[in-house]
Amino acid sequence: MSEEAQSLDGNGKVSRVIRIGTRKSQLARIQTDSVADKLKKLYPDIHLDIVAMSTTGDIVLDRALSKIGEKSLFTKELENALDKNEVDLVVHSLKDLPTVLPPGFTIGAVLKRENPHDAVVLHPKNAGKTLDTLPQNSVVGTSSLRRAAQLKKRFPHLEFKDIRGNLNTRLKKLDEKDDFAAIILAAAGLWRMGWENRISQILEPEDCMYAVGQGALAVEVRARDADILEMVSVLHDHDTVLRCIAERAFLRHLEGGCSVPVAVHTEVKDGQLYLTGAVYSLDGSDSLKDTMQTSINADDESLEEVDEQVQRVGVTAHKISGEVQNRAERLGVDLANLLLSKGAKEILTVARQLNDAR
Repeated sequence: MSEEAQSLDGNGKVSRVIRIGTRKSQLARIQTDSVADKLKKLYPDIHLDIVAMSTTGDIVLDRALSKIGEKSLFTKELENALDKNEVDLVVHSLKDLPTVLPPGFTIGAVLKRENPHDAVVLHPKNAGKTLDTLPQNSVVGTSSLRRAAQLKKRFPHLEFKDIRGNLNTRLKKLDEKDDFAAIILAAAGLWRMGWENRISQILEPEDCMYAVGQGALAVEVRARDADILEMVSVLHDHDTVLRCIAERAFLRHLEGGCSVPVAVHTEVKDGQLYLTGAVYSLDGSDSLKDTMQTSINADDESLEEVDEQVQRVGVTAHKISGEVQNRAERLGVDLANLLLSKGAKEILTVARQLNDAR
């Protein structure tokens, strides 16, 4: 960290100041505070300053996310601050981070994942119902092509319309107007906000698989800041890192993003990492889905010191076996290649063209 900031604590002792960048939304602040609390417990001598800012995705609310045409909707301004040394690290929802980061940045920590599934939040007048039992032509709000594509196919009696804004805004739109019978949100965000009582239904993978990285928090740092990288690396959760490397490698190899419907489901069981991935047409009528697995049991010879400079889909995790990380990354690439061999590129190309034309 250049131009290292310091401050005096109450005892006159010099304390290092670490500046954490975050979006201004209530959820982003809660997520950032949770990371700051963990760091403070691990490093009681540091002083943490939180710097909040608005991003393009927070400001442009009159268009669907997939139509804004910017890959780093919720991250660009934060990365600019990191680049200019105005902050030392940034806390993101991992699903907001593109699979290719700008040069000079890396994900130094991926924290233990919350429930990655999507949740149904009903208008109060529909209390007790599910997506199955909502009346014909009920309108369901979601800002995600991925959710809409899967749910249109699974619940053909419902209509899906775009809804934008942060969690607070979307819940307000649901509750105070009659435009939506229900909205679909990430369960993790509702839990972190303390609003789990609003969850009417958790969508299982057979109904709706989740977004790459959903439910996990990521800490982005400057790749050259070895001391900051070392400091945050203790926050890495082993299984979450491997699951998210596989998911991000799958998405990157498909050349997907928020403008095409791509979904995943991962699981670690008995030393195996299972990755299910799928691509969809916009209306969900055309899809490809498959599952592959790999062993993530580290052999003794693969536990040598990991090259700290190696990034895998933007993630630096030098305390986790490099061989095991490579297997997770290969798993994502192999599954993407399998779907591409079955016609995934054609499905995604048409989805992208149709979305652009809307």
